[in-house]
This record gives sequence, C-alpha cells and structure tokens, in this order.
Amino acid sequence: MKKLGVTSRAWLKGVHVLFTAAWVGAAMCMILIHFASRPTNGSEVHGALAALKLIDDWIIIPSAIGSMLSGLLISWLTPWGFFKWRWVTVKWIGTVAVMLFGTFFLGPWLNGMEAMSAANPQALQDPAFLSSRQLMSLSIGPQLLLLLFMVLISVLKPWKKSTRTTES
Repeated sequence: MKKLGVTSRAWLKGVHVLFTAAWVGAAMCMILIHFASRPTNGSEVHGALAALKLIDDWIIIPSAIGSMLSGLLISWLTPWGFFKWRWVTVKWIGTVAVMLFGTFFLGPWLNGMEAMSAANPQALQDPAFLSSRQLMSLSIGPQLLLLLFMVLISVLKPWKKSTRTTES
C-alpha cells in the first residue's frame, strides 16, 4: 500500500487533532456541567441532563468517531503503523476502551437519566436514577483521564518500537 506524502500526512494529522480536541473539550464540559450544576427541581435536573445529552450526541459521538477514523487512516497510510510503536498500540487500546465504555455504559446511563427526568419531576428520589447518576459520577473522571493520557502519549511518544515490527 502506498503511504501518504508529507503534506497529506500533515492534513490528516490536523484533522485528527481537531477531532481529538473536540472530544476532550466536550468531555471536560460534560464533567463541569455534571459536577457543578446543583439542580433543585425536576425541570433543572432535566435541563442539565438535556444539555449533557446534546453535547454527547452532537459533539462527543461524532468527534470520537472522527478521531478513531482519522487515527485508523494515520496508522494505515503512514509509516506509524498499528503495532510498530507501543505508544500507538496503547492509544488504540485506550480509544477502543473509551468508545466501548461510552457506548455500552455512559451513553445508556445518560440517556436513561434524561428520559427519567423528562417523565418524572421527582427523578432525584428514584433509586434507578440515583444509581445511574452515581455510576456516571464515578466513571466520567477516569474516562477523561484516559483521554488526556492518550493525548499526552501522542505528544511525548514514549516507549520504544515494539519487538513485532513486521506489521505496519
């Protein structure tokens, strides 16, 4: 497979950085709204959750997919490869882990809480709502830390080449 030239690689890397910045920035905004808002009634609870859902649906999900797809192209079409460098492999594992956890846990918790708060002004007294809220509260910090770790290793490029350098 032919690899990209320098200019094409720079454009692809720029697109990857923009998607990643949107993903991390939106995650930080969601954490701020989640922990800083102190809703006192059902409509405020629903408003905060509706805002979180909008950020998730319109920024987190598209930027995560864009970051993953641009990373896939970078690995495939440049000399970085998928498994040549340990830091690239760690980024792939982290990206898949964050996306799967968001898809199967954080997203359903958020969507469920938003639906419960829309249907029930007393959602703050609902044990299912409170359980989802607690699980989300415990999970979003580590999720963001893993994203920030992946950004950091992208800049630092730690670790040596993998011993398995036959695959690009």
